[in-house]
Amino acid sequence: MACKTSFSSSPTSQNGIHKRPQYIPNHIPDTNYVRILDTTLRDGEQSPGAGMTPGEKLDIARQLAKLGVDIIEAGFPCASNDDFNAVKMIAQEVGNDVDDDGYVPVICGVARCNEKDLIIAWEAVKYAKRPRLSTFIATSSIHMQYKLKKTKDEVLEIARNMVKFARSLGCNDVQFVPEDAARSDKEFLYQVIGEVIKAGATTVDIPDTVGITMPCEFRKLIADLKANTPGIENVIIATHCHNDLGVATANTLEGACAGARQLEVTINGIGERAGNASLEEVVMALKCRGDQVFGGLYTGINTKHISKTSKMVEEYTGMHLQPHKALVGANAFAHASGIHQDGMLKHKATYEIISPEDIGLERSNGAGIVLGKLSGRQALKKRLGELGYVLKDDEVESLFWRFKAMAEKIKSLSDADLIALVSNEVCHEKPVWKLGDLQVTCGTLGLSTTTVKLVNFDGSTHVACSVGTGPIDSTYKAVNLIVKEPVKLLEYSMNVVTEGIDAIATTRVVIGKEKNVNALREETIHSTFSGTGAGVDIIVSSVEAYINALNKMISLEA
Repeated sequence: MACKTSFSSSPTSQNGIHKRPQYIPNHIPDTNYVRILDTTLRDGEQSPGAGMTPGEKLDIARQLAKLGVDIIEAGFPCASNDDFNAVKMIAQEVGNDVDDDGYVPVICGVARCNEKDLIIAWEAVKYAKRPRLSTFIATSSIHMQYKLKKTKDEVLEIARNMVKFARSLGCNDVQFVPEDAARSDKEFLYQVIGEVIKAGATTVDIPDTVGITMPCEFRKLIADLKANTPGIENVIIATHCHNDLGVATANTLEGACAGARQLEVTINGIGERAGNASLEEVVMALKCRGDQVFGGLYTGINTKHISKTSKMVEEYTGMHLQPHKALVGANAFAHASGIHQDGMLKHKATYEIISPEDIGLERSNGAGIVLGKLSGRQALKKRLGELGYVLKDDEVESLFWRFKAMAEKIKSLSDADLIALVSNEVCHEKPVWKLGDLQVTCGTLGLSTTTVKLVNFDGSTHVACSVGTGPIDSTYKAVNLIVKEPVKLLEYSMNVVTEGIDAIATTRVVIGKEKNVNALREETIHSTFSGTGAGVDIIVSSVEAYINALNKMISLEA
């Protein structure tokens, strides 16, 4: 259902991007502009285990300014000395860094509805060019009865007086938050909000504190407040939605449709319990569908900083993203299905509604193809071509089945995996010997034992068994018993070319042909041959490298 907001022509800069309207605490000159308040540093940090140092908070605040958020909710100054110092540092530095267009973020400190909290919060944020105080008290029956143990009249009086007190400190930008508004009696909510507006509030934030409302309910809540609250036209309506039922982003967008013009969000959607509405989801929904669905609503966010900001918050908080997280998850712009890959190769818009570059994401390949067990030959051939390997159809066919077998084991193959496979499978002459089967027994209870079966070019099979000081030693000795070539292992090296426990290991060996040159049977090296092998099993990788080197030596002699 499209938003029924009035559409007005918004001023744009020479590059076609909307200009950010002048900041006035209780008024937005452009009715289609939506302010973004980021509360990563306050509500986001309340995620269990997501605590950050003051220095880390300052780094994130700098990045949020690059992102272009309108308001940075920098923290809860009365919570601790560290929180106070972090908010103060952000106010002093980020809150005074005015860009060429006059943009500087509002720096907001949060306080309970009591004088002590408000004084401490003001001491932290007052250094900013645009300081804001946000004060809250619960208004739902369950909170008033069991948490506050106060009556409606008492809560109403506290709310009114504390907004007045915040203004008396010298702050002309005061946000009031009726905690648990979504479960509050609507008539009481209208009354409280009406009183705090008269007391000097410039923004009223309507939170779904416990994430209980459905999108249609939240939209109606904002619409009803707008229709029934005295003086509501003189303030900005804000939303603050939690994700307990997975609809925080939907609720936030519905709130905007109903008239909210400040949306409170966090990077990666972190926050209490199941988190908050996600900045990247809300902002990109408006960017992607603003004109078609949301009546022309837009933000001032520089979306090219989304990816970098997401990674910074993930690193600093330790709150790792699930791969399928919208927009910023590892799989958000990755394509594994052969059908999808074919579409992407023909036209990216077949399966991508936005460009990853729009959020500042650079891909290793333009189509975002992830090669795995569902991929087809064309996707494999295309990516190999991008990597510089122009292969014949029969070479692709040969590699394809090896690729499929490998993908069954490790799910998806990186560029490094593909290079290792190509080097091992294609870039050799027709082999004299191929590995058939291999069994190795090793450990601390005795010598390593290997049984190996090799297949000759004529199709005959040969089996040998040997012991050695380790699994590689016993395996190479068993191979030597079959091949019967006098060789010496000169070099052996192994590299893990991909990450994770299922990483592909690439092995390289150099062997030398042995030759007797005197009566004392002294060995000298006549010529050397190298070979490589790749696989998730390091023993298999090692024996394939050894056999490849032997095949080169035998082919040259032939």
